[in-house]
Amino acid sequence: MKAKNILFVVVIATLPNILFSQKSEPKNEFAVLFGLNQPLFLDGFNFELNYFTPKMAFDFSHGVSLDFAGSAVVGEMKDQHLVAHLPFSTGVGVGYRFTNFLNLRVEPKWHEFEIYYEDETQIEANQIVSYSTFTLGLGLYGKWHPFKKKENALKNIVIAPSIRWWPNVASTLEDNQFEYFNKITNQTEVHEALNIGVANTPWFANVSVGYRF
Repeated sequence: MKAKNILFVVVIATLPNILFSQKSEPKNEFAVLFGLNQPLFLDGFNFELNYFTPKMAFDFSHGVSLDFAGSAVVGEMKDQHLVAHLPFSTGVGVGYRFTNFLNLRVEPKWHEFEIYYEDETQIEANQIVSYSTFTLGLGLYGKWHPFKKKENALKNIVIAPSIRWWPNVASTLEDNQFEYFNKITNQTEVHEALNIGVANTPWFANVSVGYRF
């Protein structure tokens, strides 16, 4: 089974548990989580720190060395034979806990993009342009403890599926675009500031796995 299909199955399998089971009262918790999308699809790494009070959710997340290449490249990026490398994608979230297992967060984020031609060495001399984008959106998160009835260390394992909407609100590009001469298409092209989500949209889903304390 492909990694993408495995991730989809995990999301679908955990949602019923998040929405309809384990009705215990929310409590103060701290958790460290690691995203699965980033290593499986973007050749990168992501960690997240969560702190929960009975009514509120707080987080800091940081992604490192993410690559938009191959099937992650669509539209004008694909037509212009470009790929994107993100040295980092970082930000915070603050939200409300509807239950112990479901919360909604407002999330300001900062994403750094470096644009290159596909199959070209990613060094500064080969960069077409680099820029930052800033997003302000929402994230709907679940928090499932599949082994909560165990009387050992397994009880603190956390699985956290999420659906996020992070639209761009600003970028460091003038008019959110960059005009350049493309040596592959042999014509002047316009690169528009990328969205952080799937297929150059603000939308994406993820599953994180970690441990609560």
